Amino acid sequence: MKIQRIVKGLLLAACVLSVVTVTGCASTSRQEGTGEYVDDSVITTKVKAAILNDSELKVLQINVETFKGVVQLSGFVDSRAMMSRAVEVTRGVSGVKSVKNDMRVR
Repeated sequence: MKIQRIVKGLLLAACVLSVVTVTGCASTSRQEGTGEYVDDSVITTKVKAAILNDSELKVLQINVETFKGVVQLSGFVDSRAMMSRAVEVTRGVSGVKSVKNDMRVR
């Protein structure tokens, strides 16, 4: 009897711990889960590389942030054509769901 209570208590504790762990890693509308953060980091890196490798852009003043696959571009470019090209290049990166353009022409 006493051993059964201990086993039940340990099982209950394990269940509670697993629920807390899973809930702690889940995403919300304002916070990413662990897997999503890694995915977004990869997308950000790919977008930055694509922008730097594009012969029409080659600018360092474009900031890239990603949240749940939505990429936000901010910073400064020399022309509207460069702005459009940066958005186009970003949309071509795998994993990008949409692009928010907050860039400014200087």
